[in-house]
This record gives sequence, structure tokens and C-alpha cells, in this order.
Amino acid sequence: MNRRQLLRASAAVSAAALLPRAADAQSGAALTFSPSYVRELARALATKAFVPPDEKLPDALKNLNYDQYRSIRFAPEKALWHDEKLPFEAQFFHRGFFYKNKVDIFQVANKNVTQIAYRRDDFSFGEGLGQWPDADLGFAGFRIHTPINKPDYYDELCVFLGASYFRAVAKGQTYGLSARGLAIDTGESKGEEFPVFKAFWLEKPAPSASSMVIHALLDSKSAAASYRFTIRPGQTTVFDVEMAIYPRVDVEHAGLAPMTSMFFFGPNDRKDFDDFRPAVHDSDGLSIFNGRGEQIWRPLNNSHDLQVSSFGDINLGGFGLMQRERNYLAYQDLESSFETRPSLWFEPIGDWGEGAVKLFEIPTKEEVHDNIAALWQPKQPLTAKTEHIFTYRLHWGPDAPKADALARFTRTGIGSRGDDSKLFVLELMGDRLKGLDPKTIKGVVTAEKAEISNIVTQPNPATGGWRLSFQCSVKGQASIELRALLAQNDAPVSEVWIYRWTP
Repeated sequence: MNRRQLLRASAAVSAAALLPRAADAQSGAALTFSPSYVRELARALATKAFVPPDEKLPDALKNLNYDQYRSIRFAPEKALWHDEKLPFEAQFFHRGFFYKNKVDIFQVANKNVTQIAYRRDDFSFGEGLGQWPDADLGFAGFRIHTPINKPDYYDELCVFLGASYFRAVAKGQTYGLSARGLAIDTGESKGEEFPVFKAFWLEKPAPSASSMVIHALLDSKSAAASYRFTIRPGQTTVFDVEMAIYPRVDVEHAGLAPMTSMFFFGPNDRKDFDDFRPAVHDSDGLSIFNGRGEQIWRPLNNSHDLQVSSFGDINLGGFGLMQRERNYLAYQDLESSFETRPSLWFEPIGDWGEGAVKLFEIPTKEEVHDNIAALWQPKQPLTAKTEHIFTYRLHWGPDAPKADALARFTRTGIGSRGDDSKLFVLELMGDRLKGLDPKTIKGVVTAEKAEISNIVTQPNPATGGWRLSFQCSVKGQASIELRALLAQNDAPVSEVWIYRWTP
């Protein structure tokens, strides 16, 4: 799953007749914004037949390569609200390259709606570019800036660009994984459907505002939807999300709160990689707090074949694609700085019922590809001609927002023993491990269709944590499901480590 191919596959979408015309929006006449404004647009849009995206764009923009597109820059001094010295500013992306869709962007100020006009002079173009007729080309997306790291500099906080993708950072971080508005038929043989954000409404912040509110309208063949994002930057950047989905047809495989990331290799999976770096990934594991009170850690893998894992649950506590390893020496990449990539944690608000956390691990031979996806799939289909409302939070930051009472697995190392078995070495950290009597601690390890031997648990004086190691027979196995934890007097002192080994 190439991130650029996905964005191209999502293609273009222009403003539908349901959206306010530019002239009307700019005049402000009869366009009063209300909390239900975008929701009603989505509801009405779902009653109409889906209109395939329109990719109309001058060839000079369609045919840009990656470097040429990157050379098109929005002028920071032209940012929305820049001259008003408000706590947030918006800059816009030009259309072109794979970002062909025209996205309508509006400002909401004092309940009045005004469309943000495209002006060619707001952009600078690389050498030899800009040779196309003047026209109202519109925008591909936008990004929000606000002081995060220094009070006098407007850092890039989040970006909405391509299909329904968006991503964000917290203090001291760099961009990594992405979220999406909605996923449909992910991993299904008939092919995935990629909804797109077709319009946004940016609420003008007050001079003292500590949060930014963005509304969005999404559309696809199977459903339309509305979103309200309340974005709060900080040590952890939090998105409060209100989502209303209006299916045109029954959606059997809806992916809610989908996340997309990259795992190329790590200490658990280096066999095919000749690289000076010890690890290359935006995320190293899937964390789940399930409704039964279990905390699960599932290290990611880059297997030779597509791997799909399903974790059924009721009353899910949350899940996230995490970047737990924060040490530069674990990556040694001066340019990518993988140790500064955000973790993304999903927190459901209210009763989300029964369903499953789905994990998709797609084989890749290049680190430019997003090959990891995680999402919540409701057990019941999203029925057509019905309103489906969901509320949740997304936490972008160094860790999950919940304090871990249990010890956590921080590293998974795997090596061959030369006797048709693999040695697994698992490192654990956490306050729960302090002062434990080694005589009372045992490792509990199980495997499907494989023999486990030589289970050893011991304190690790180098890390201040503990180590759990064991051997697993792998001869003739296509895959092995493994489960491990540390226990004291049959009570867990660690989260549950779950892993799928493949040759």
C-alpha cells in the first residue's frame, strides 16, 4: 500500500451542488453557520447518487513529479489570520502531482461562512513551473500552524491533504503516521474504497483560544459523512472528533478511526534487510486496552505475505499504533528521526458496542510505503439510509494517555538457535517491576501448534527492567501465534504480549 498510490487512487472531487457557491459564500448572504450545518449537508448528499471525482486540471499540474510539487510553496505571510496575530493560522496546498482533487475551504467567523479564494500570487513556484493559464484552481488541502515549541514561532501542527488523510504532531515531534476519516472494505478481495474530504470549514479562533475547530464533509460511493474536529495542541495534541455517517448502501466492512503507518524492520524482523540502521519504522506496535481489562501489546512485522489480525471486543477501552522506542541509538537516522515520530491513540467516547480491532500488515520492500493499518470494525453493518453517530478522541504524542499500571514490553528480539527453533528475548519496563522477588515471578508463554521451552525470567540491571526469554520450535510451521506475560502468584504484573511469527 503505497501512500502516494492511495492518494492518487482516491483521486479528485469537486464541490457538489449542495455546497454554497463561491459568490454566495463570499457575500455571506443567507449563509449562517450552525452546529448542524455540515451534518445536514452530509445527510442531503447521501440521498443523491455518488458523483465520481473530477480530475480536471492543466496538464502542467497533473504531470508534476514529487520534487516539482514540493517546490510549490505557500507564502507564510499570506496565511489565513496571519495579520490578526491570532493563536492559529492556516496555510494552503496547491493542486497538482497526486493531489488533483479540488477541496473547497471556508472560513466561519461570527457564524458567517466565507469561501477562501484561490490566489495564484499566494504561492511561489519552482524554476520552470507556473506555465498554465490563470484560473480558479482551488486548493488540495491545508495545514494549521500554532506555537508549540516556542512562543514566538508558528510550528506546523496538523495537515489535511489527500483523500481523507490527516496527521498531527505534539511538542518536540515530527510527522509520522496518519489517521483517516473513514475506511471501507480494507483488506477485502473486491478492493478498498477510499472516501475523500471534499470540503472544510475553519472556525476563526478567538485571540485567547487554546483550541481550533474544523468541520469536514466526506463523500464516497457507499456513504457521506460529517466531522467536527476540536484540536488542542500541547505535550500531547488531542483531536475531539464528532462523526456522523450516512450510508447510501449497507456498509458491511466499515473501518472507524483508521490509522496508517509504516514498519520496515526492527529487532524482531531484520532477516531480509542489509541496512546500517538498527530499525526503520514510524510505529513499532499495536496497543489495545480491551473491554475485559486486558492490556495487549502486539509488535508489528513486515512479513512476506499479507497478515490480517482481528481482536474481537465489547466496550473497547482504546487502541493505538505506538512508537515506544524513543532512543536515537535504536534508529541512528539523522534525517528521519524516527525516535520523534508520534504515537496515535484512539479513545472511544460512549458505547461503541461489539466489534474488532483489525490490524493489517502488508509486505513492503521500501520504507516509503505505508504498510500498516489499524481500525475498529463494528460487528453490525452500517445500515443504509440511517444516521450513525460516533464520538472519539485521537491522542498524538509520545505515549498512550492512560497510565500503565502494568509493566510494558519495550523490545522484541528474535534470533535463530540453529536447531529448528527461535529464541525470543522480550524486554520489559515499568514501576510495577520494582522490588519484585525473582523467586515469585514466572513467565507464562503459550503457542498454538508449537512447543515452548527454556522459559527464563530475570531482572535486567542494564535497563532497570526485566527480561523474559524462551525458545519456540518452528520446524514446518507457516505461522505461529504466541502469547506471553509476567505473573506473580498467578496475577499478571505485565501487559499481554501477542505475536504472530512467520518464516
